[in-house]
Amino acid sequence: MPNPPHFDERVERMEFLLNLRRHGIMDAAVLKAMDEVPREYFVAPGQAGHAYDDYALPIACGQTISQPYVVAYMTEQLHLTPESRVLEVGTGSGYQAAILSRLARDVVSIERYRTLGDAARQRLKTLGYENVDILVADGMLGAPHRAPFDRIIVTAAAEDVPTALTDQLADPGIMVIPIGPRSGAQNLVRLTKHAGTIERETLLAVRFVPLLPGKAREL
Repeated sequence: MPNPPHFDERVERMEFLLNLRRHGIMDAAVLKAMDEVPREYFVAPGQAGHAYDDYALPIACGQTISQPYVVAYMTEQLHLTPESRVLEVGTGSGYQAAILSRLARDVVSIERYRTLGDAARQRLKTLGYENVDILVADGMLGAPHRAPFDRIIVTAAAEDVPTALTDQLADPGIMVIPIGPRSGAQNLVRLTKHAGTIERETLLAVRFVPLLPGKAREL
């Protein structure tokens, strides 16, 4: 993997973490993971100088890498433990999966675009994130052969919560997912399963690419 363009990493990282704290990210383990994962390797070529800026960046296949605050916030809302088994829907460049890998026992991440999935798999392997398994599949169907999952995180917006995902959520378990139309208001929602019931909590307004069914045909 080629080195990204030079930038002052020490200064960038200090400001990066300070900005997360300013926005209310307080979980020490989440902050440590955000500090340890080199975001510059997960952005598109030519974007390394903006890797630690707090906004989403475009990647291949018309997708995005979420802004750091949203990554940290969604991770924090999962309340991960070192024994958590996590399902991620929407691998993208693999950045969120890398963050999760520092906090959980293992991560299964699903990507519908083979180009993104293959690149993320190689990137994560090269950087040493051994407890992440990338699947190229229909994320709306989850990974039933690997279920149940203690935590599920979805990094694309669904109009409704996919039943397949709630079925694969362990009891007790937590899912964090953006809900809303692709051209309208979306909200980040946390679903908590306990004793056979699911409690739904709206967290904050967000903007994500849409969650689409099936595998992409060409990319």
